Amino acid sequence: MKSVIIIFTISFMLYATFCIIMYATQRHQIYFPTPPSRNSMAENFLLPVTGAKLKIWALHQDCEPAIIYFGGNAEDVAGNISGFTQLLPTYAIYMVNYRGYGGSTGKPTETALCDDAVTIFDVLAEKHRNISVMGRSLGSGVAVHLASLRPIKKLVLVTPFASLAGVAKTHLPFLPISLLLKDRYDSAAKTSEIKAQVLMIIAENDEIIPRKQSEILLEAFAEKPCKVVIIPTAGHNTLDNYKQYYQALKSFFSKSILKK
Repeated sequence: MKSVIIIFTISFMLYATFCIIMYATQRHQIYFPTPPSRNSMAENFLLPVTGAKLKIWALHQDCEPAIIYFGGNAEDVAGNISGFTQLLPTYAIYMVNYRGYGGSTGKPTETALCDDAVTIFDVLAEKHRNISVMGRSLGSGVAVHLASLRPIKKLVLVTPFASLAGVAKTHLPFLPISLLLKDRYDSAAKTSEIKAQVLMIIAENDEIIPRKQSEILLEAFAEKPCKVVIIPTAGHNTLDNYKQYYQALKSFFSKSILKK
């Protein structure tokens, strides 16, 4: 009996230690900042926000409408410049480097990224009358938050999740995620405030965002106009290799949103 108690005590201590480590390092496991990059095909500018400066890549700034793009948690958003230039030549496109990413200062947190998104919109709204938003993976949580607070015209969610907590529970079912997680990005809870037209693009073989998470988010949009495109055989990070991905974006944005 004594040996059983000892084994249980040691196991509990190891588990508790692991939980503490995961809690202390969780943001390092959520956010993977990319280094600054160069690209001669686009301009960039620094946008002051509370406590930081964001480096934003810009295409066709004199065009109307506009699109704000929020990338994944390890994505160099400048990698989209060539594709977006060819795909959406009549749109002003602003690709956001989160705090700590690609030349932006500061450290990423849910509160900071979501507040920054609202600031970016408010600044760009002084120049653009019609603004749409696109968010990929982690960026889908930022995009949903922004769309729930501001008059977004169109909303594109690529490999989206209903909540970050739900994703974490799938990959780490043995941890008390609800007690440990600081940044939750609860997108499903915010859909009721969204008035925009929505396109959801899902990778059939997404190994990062469980299909169930995207389906829960889709259910939350049940009473909203939401188009869904599933890319067969695509993985979380391979959507760019499929022409269906670009076709879906081009089709969704092809109809004019200039009319009120």
